[in-house]
Amino acid sequence: MKNLIKSKKGQGMTEYILIIALIALFVIGGVKFFGQKVKKGFNDSAETIEKSVDSGINKGNNSKGGI
Repeated sequence: MKNLIKSKKGQGMTEYILIIALIALFVIGGVKFFGQKVKKGFNDSAETIEKSVDSGINKGNNSKGGI
């Protein structure tokens, strides 16, 4: 009877490990599939912010009393 109880605990742990492994596979697959699109989105956003900051700095240098 004790062996039966121990095997059920082991079975539950194995099921959790399999679920975690499947989730990890889906995450890895999602990153591979969407990775370039997300990277492009971040790069485009960073470029837009950089242009805004650069234009703000240039405007600040042309005004009186700038930094």
